[in-house]
Amino acid sequence: MDAIRRFERPNLRRPTAIIAFEGWNDACDAASAAAAYILGEAGLVEPFAAIDPEEFFDFQAHRPLVEVDEGGTRSLSWPLTGFYAVPQPTADRDLVVVAGDEPSFRWRTFTRHVTQVLSDTGVEDVVLLGAFIGQVPHTRPTPIVGVATDPAIIRSYGLSTSNYEGPTGIVGVLMEACLEAGLPAVSLWAAVPHYLAANPNPKAALALLEQTGSMVDLRTDLSELQLAVEEFNERVDDAVRVSADFSQYVEDLEEDPDTIIPVADDIAADDPAALVTEIEDFLRDQR
Repeated sequence: MDAIRRFERPNLRRPTAIIAFEGWNDACDAASAAAAYILGEAGLVEPFAAIDPEEFFDFQAHRPLVEVDEGGTRSLSWPLTGFYAVPQPTADRDLVVVAGDEPSFRWRTFTRHVTQVLSDTGVEDVVLLGAFIGQVPHTRPTPIVGVATDPAIIRSYGLSTSNYEGPTGIVGVLMEACLEAGLPAVSLWAAVPHYLAANPNPKAALALLEQTGSMVDLRTDLSELQLAVEEFNERVDDAVRVSADFSQYVEDLEEDPDTIIPVADDIAADDPAALVTEIEDFLRDQR
């Protein structure tokens, strides 16, 4: 059975693909939220193509969901990697948004299926979105780090580069698949404060979309997301103000604004773990 399921063939003009996966590449849901925001503003629900999950997912980790409609009919909703057509009538080019969960198995085969759909749809270039946890303060603009199939792309947009070596996620494997398929690709990575790692971060999502918009003709209205960021900033500032120790810690991070240090999923031993728990509890209570 063909793992690629096509529902229709959209007629798009020289599309750019914007891709985000939930999971390891998606600290604070920043990348997946950015993709979801584009789709929400476009009013899109149904994909024009999808990758069947059977060969690629551990269903004990990504369980299907039971849904019941108004008539009482039950159905299953499976993990979906969807391809969505986003026409932009006021722009010269359209978009293809790809969104889904990071798969469990056969990543090379999976990513080749992704690039096959992109090529068949006429996609000319690719922007992959990701986010990582770093030792950065929330009071500064969200740092964006870039990686590309051609380093000249990074230089042309003045992006910070990454010398990271170590384990990678599906975004890194898909970058290699784009290179193999001859698709120019850049991945944009937002650095999110490690002390906010347990909370969705709309500020990082906005930074990813703003950077994407500076590189491709993205006509999505970001005003609603900007309002969400203002509310988020107010909540975080309120949380910081209740603790003199945490305020001092943020000030210490601000002293070296040009340094972006990725940290592990668990808080390092020399980090103020008790303060991190305190701010997470405060923000959780404010929801």
